[in-house]
Amino acid sequence: HLFYQYNPDSAVWGNITWGHAVSRDLIHWFYLPLALVPDRWYDANGVWTGSATLLPDGSVVMLYTGSTNASVQVQNLALPVNLSDPLLLQWSKYDAGNPVLVPPPGIATLDFRDPTTAWYVSSDGAWRVAIGSKDARKDGLTLVYATKDFYTYELLDGVLHAVPGTGMWECVDFYPVATGAAIGLDTSAHGPGVKHVLKASLDDDKHDYYALGSYDPATDTWMPDDPEADVGIGLRVDYGKFYASKTFYDQDKQRRVLWGWIGETDSELTDLQKGWASVQTIPRTVVLDLKTGSNLLQWPVEEVESLRLASEDFAGVEIPAGGVVPLDVGTATQLDIVAEFEVGKEALEGTVEADVGYNCSTSGGAAGRGALGPFGLLVLADDTRSEQTAVYFYVARKTDGELATFICQDELRSSKAHDILKRVYGSTVPVLDCEKLSVRILVDHSVVETFAQGGRTCITSRVYPTEAIYGAARVFLFNNATSGRVTATSVRIWRMNSAFIRPYTPQDGI
Repeated sequence: HLFYQYNPDSAVWGNITWGHAVSRDLIHWFYLPLALVPDRWYDANGVWTGSATLLPDGSVVMLYTGSTNASVQVQNLALPVNLSDPLLLQWSKYDAGNPVLVPPPGIATLDFRDPTTAWYVSSDGAWRVAIGSKDARKDGLTLVYATKDFYTYELLDGVLHAVPGTGMWECVDFYPVATGAAIGLDTSAHGPGVKHVLKASLDDDKHDYYALGSYDPATDTWMPDDPEADVGIGLRVDYGKFYASKTFYDQDKQRRVLWGWIGETDSELTDLQKGWASVQTIPRTVVLDLKTGSNLLQWPVEEVESLRLASEDFAGVEIPAGGVVPLDVGTATQLDIVAEFEVGKEALEGTVEADVGYNCSTSGGAAGRGALGPFGLLVLADDTRSEQTAVYFYVARKTDGELATFICQDELRSSKAHDILKRVYGSTVPVLDCEKLSVRILVDHSVVETFAQGGRTCITSRVYPTEAIYGAARVFLFNNATSGRVTATSVRIWRMNSAFIRPYTPQDGI
């Protein structure tokens, strides 16, 4: 089940309700009737973000933020009317007790939102729920409440965690990851062999940040492994157009699955003309990177491979400095690309110091030449490359002689349309000894999702090509480095089928 914020009346924000869709495989989806609408005083100005918790007896509780008729942010409880209905079509709001939580002393009425999935602490037999906020100093923080029945709650002393100067934390997510195996864990797991991820969506800059750390259920506090890479000042979930992500635990496949929201980068007027706005990312599995121990790995769920059609393979393709090599894959609007690259040994050894202060976002993008980059792929490109979205590596050699590798995504030539915000996104990506530079790219007409080095760094772009569409879209390899050849040691490109996403009918038989 996917519940999502939705405006049924317009393609712009407002009248926020909960849409509802179901799927058997996370790829093909059926739309269902609206799940929750703003029809009570405690959610009259919007049914905002919330979370479901699946209880051990199989029942489901839903906590969500409501904006009241006085625009106060409160937390409300909703329950399924008929738990035996696999579609969960009807939901009942707890009118006798909603709101179950109101802003506590010291928290502004507009800064109290987005309850997490609950986790269970056995020592006191109670569940915990975290809620995002900020204090008067604009320190982003997470409050923690305890409950045994989801009707009554106790605000616990202190906060789960706070980071100075990071502003309002929205859409907080808090979950365990295994340190000894690449599997997902139930949200209530803690103890040996477990780290905890704290993620927050920063309202100030509209990016999702996370950090790894340790959770102490005795004090209900969390501490980052690396304070210099704390929430809001360190790692991001995704370095592109990506926000308000949320995970859930899939107990059947023992995996944690992440969703992210891809907003629009064109104008509201264009959105109104289109009649719709915003999409969800392809769902991703999330595990701890067992090789580095210091970051997550995100990867498209295995079910997306069911959409793969015919593939083309390219091996040992040398790309000279300044070169562009077309890859003949036919129609290139729906693709799954897996590629590996090697930089010539002589170029690496001959470069003493290069681009020490390189930054994807402030660089010249794919057109900015350096000793060891950029090089990679051009997707959603037309024949003349008047439109293209570049996904590329850029290698810098630091003053200490060590290499720093960047993965970047350049939208500057992605569209000839004039009402679009186009950027160069990206960040560093860890590359360990003896690893080749590797990237996976999902291309879907107007969305490009990139996963570098097995998903250590991810970038999502929402682009609007006007020429590189349908049969006119092409794929190229390119190397704009100045210090010699780059080899695409292997490139495999699948053309992808379409997922069906349509309204549910009784004949569909869930």
